[in-house]
Amino acid sequence: MTAPGGTWDRVMVKVTRRAVVAAGVLAAFAAGIYYVARAESAPKNARKGPPPVPVITAKVEAADVPVVLAAIGTVQARASVAVRSRVDGHILETHFREGQTVAKGDLLIRIDPRPFAAQLKQAEANVARDRAQLAKVRADLARYGALTERGVASVQKHEEAQAAASSLEATIRGGEAAIEFARLQLEYSSIRSPLDGRAGSLLVSAGNLVRGTDAAALVVINEIRPVYVSFTLPEHHLGEIRRRMNEGGLVIEARPPDDPRPPATGAVDFVNNAVDPATGSIGLRATVANADERLLPGQFANVRVTMDTFRGALVVPAQAIQNSQKGPFVFVLKAGSLKDNQAEVEQRYVKPGTQFEERVVIREGLAAGDIVVTEGQLRLQPGSRVVIRPAAQTS
Repeated sequence: MTAPGGTWDRVMVKVTRRAVVAAGVLAAFAAGIYYVARAESAPKNARKGPPPVPVITAKVEAADVPVVLAAIGTVQARASVAVRSRVDGHILETHFREGQTVAKGDLLIRIDPRPFAAQLKQAEANVARDRAQLAKVRADLARYGALTERGVASVQKHEEAQAAASSLEATIRGGEAAIEFARLQLEYSSIRSPLDGRAGSLLVSAGNLVRGTDAAALVVINEIRPVYVSFTLPEHHLGEIRRRMNEGGLVIEARPPDDPRPPATGAVDFVNNAVDPATGSIGLRATVANADERLLPGQFANVRVTMDTFRGALVVPAQAIQNSQKGPFVFVLKAGSLKDNQAEVEQRYVKPGTQFEERVVIREGLAAGDIVVTEGQLRLQPGSRVVIRPAAQTS
């Protein structure tokens, strides 16, 4: 006979087994629902992908691009004169300010003119005396000539009078030369500017004694309108330089470093006759009008020489070009992918050429009208989605 307790235990074991099986079925059902829901939502998330990358773009354009060579030039005065005294004397006064622009013929310095004025008067008086004596001797000569013809006076007297007249005539010519010299000395006491230019520092002040043999200058005047700008270019450009000089000349632009104003322009007027073997460069010189006098002798200037012009060249902003192990490339918006200011990009390798200011000539790899990315490339890869933003909003 079975005990009541045993029957109860068997009943409880069956109930427990059924509960476990039911719980397992419910768990499997819930898991199935979860995975089905996840599987349905996964394609939607996959299709959504990362957000588009904000970028700035620019269109590939055709433009005329000058071929420019850059160099560092030195500004030189077209003429420079060290003004010295040509006579001895004390400086009475100066008639210019240091750094002043002067014109040719302007009075600069006046040396005490009184000794030279006195010498001039003395020379004039000597000539006047000699002329008076010559007049008397000529009268004597005429008289002796008449008397000699009549046999009253000797031929010797006539010859002596003739010699005296000739001597006085020579003396007068010497006196006239002395007058001219005295006038020059008096003129030299007023020192005038020999050219248009700008005066430098006054090296000898009023009151000092100067001599015509002094080596030191009183002031240096530089002609700075126009000025010369001398520079060098690599010798392999010599053929092109000669061609351009024969066709009408080379135009340059010169600007002092860190000067924001537009550059001064000029034309090359001299090409050296030899190449420097140490540097492999050829020397050139250009004349620049320098109307605003911003270029001063001795100053360095950034020089740009326009050698040629590429007509209709394809250009892009320089910052659009990136570099890789395979060479330079750009990110380009795929054709037909632009919609609602968003597009897909592709990587395209290019062959860049001459750079002018902020633009680069593209010799191969792009076509006019292509749209390239100029900012935001670091976050891009081929196939990335981008959103185009105006330049003012991409900081």
